[in-house]
Amino acid sequence: MTFPTSGPDTALAAHGVTQKYGRRGRHVLDRCTFDVPAGVVSALVGPNGSGKTTLLELAAGMRRPASGTVEVLGGPPGAGHPRVAYLAQHRPLFTGFTVGEMLRLGARTNGSNWDAELAGRIARPLRDDRVGALSGGQRTRLALALALGKRADLLLLDEPMADLDVLARQELMGLLMAHVADTGTTVVMSSHIISELADVCDHLLLLDRGTVRLCGDIDGLTASHAVVAVTGGPDRLGGHTVVESRPAGRGTSALIRPAGPLPAAWDARTPSLEELVLAHLTPAAPAALSKEDAA
Repeated sequence: MTFPTSGPDTALAAHGVTQKYGRRGRHVLDRCTFDVPAGVVSALVGPNGSGKTTLLELAAGMRRPASGTVEVLGGPPGAGHPRVAYLAQHRPLFTGFTVGEMLRLGARTNGSNWDAELAGRIARPLRDDRVGALSGGQRTRLALALALGKRADLLLLDEPMADLDVLARQELMGLLMAHVADTGTTVVMSSHIISELADVCDHLLLLDRGTVRLCGDIDGLTASHAVVAVTGGPDRLGGHTVVESRPAGRGTSALIRPAGPLPAAWDARTPSLEELVLAHLTPAAPAALSKEDAA
């Protein structure tokens, strides 16, 4: 197989990736093609079953695609990749180990790359109990300490803050973003809390039913859309790509991709990230966009 190369400015790329599960070969990912630039913090968003976890597992080398190729940091993925750290949703830790033993294992397996100070700072609130006795939030804190302690060039985080309380989420997100600012590492982070991602991410990868809906710089994507309110029905929006529309009093409210300047009489504004995502996930939203359309 000839392996495509996206170049040094790409941290994660997929080329026609398809993945199937089950006897009937249900498509979890269907001919996905995208690239995530190096140095961004990318929000991986989509409803349950859209393929987010499968995509992260492929990037981490935990699975192989049925067809197509996945590229990480200019080469093929592989389990234990020295420049990639993966925080899985189910937090796979050795339940019989203590917190200290898990940290020492992280140091032993990562050698000179290991940042003991950072890992210890994240894990400091934890008592040195066995992992099996920790709460879900405590396991998440320990798993995040191990992932960030690796000082990887690519961080793959599957729902990294899911089990944490509000204060812990704020603290650990702050530590994560300080780490990114310090190292320039690329982060691909899935979450169902879009408002939380909007505060820290500058790139979006939106999946729906195994296909890529949007991929690109968040500011560019939101700027290429508009939320408009017009008098009359949706026929008034002719000439523009209507992503989603609904009645609003005697008029229509819609999220569109403008084909040109909008009439001065229209009430128009730039959508938020949450509005953009939700509109593209509605059943009436247009088919998956190409890379060129998404940019």
